Amino acid sequence: MECQIRPANAADCLQMMELIHELALFEKAPHEVTVSLEEFVDAGFGKNPVWGAFVAEIQGMIVGMSLYYIRYSTWKGRRLYLEDLIVNEPYRGKGIGKLLLDKTIAYAQEKNYSGIMWQVLNWNEPAIKFYEKYQATFDGEWINVNLNFDKK
Repeated sequence: MECQIRPANAADCLQMMELIHELALFEKAPHEVTVSLEEFVDAGFGKNPVWGAFVAEIQGMIVGMSLYYIRYSTWKGRRLYLEDLIVNEPYRGKGIGKLLLDKTIAYAQEKNYSGIMWQVLNWNEPAIKFYEKYQATFDGEWINVNLNFDKK
C-alpha cells in the first residue's frame, strides 16, 4: 500500500473532518468539535485562508493529516503551529505519522520559520514517545488558556 503525502485541497475537507471527529473521540471530547464543514472549508480554502494541511492518502482515501497555521512569537518570530497530527486508527504504527510530521517540518524549514510548536495531552503516551524521537522539548510551565465565544 503506497502512501502519498500531499497538500490538502478543498475536496479533502469532508474526510479531514472525519479524522477530526475520530481524534475528538480518542481525546474523550467529541462534543468539543463545533466547527461546521462549511466553515472548515472556508477557513482553509476561502477568500482568507487561515490554515494549511498535508494529507496522507492511500488508494484515494485520506488516512491522516497534519493541519497547521502560522503564529508569531515576539521572541522567536514566525513559527508554525501544528494544530493536529492525526492518523486513522487502523493505519497507526505504519510510519504515516512520521511521513506527515517530516513533511510539515520540511515545509516550515523551506519557509524559514524559527520552529514548530504543538500540544500533546499528558496522558497520550504513544504520541509523547513519538515526539521524543524528534528530540522535541516538553514545557511543563505554561498553562493553556482559552476564551470561547458562543456562535449564534
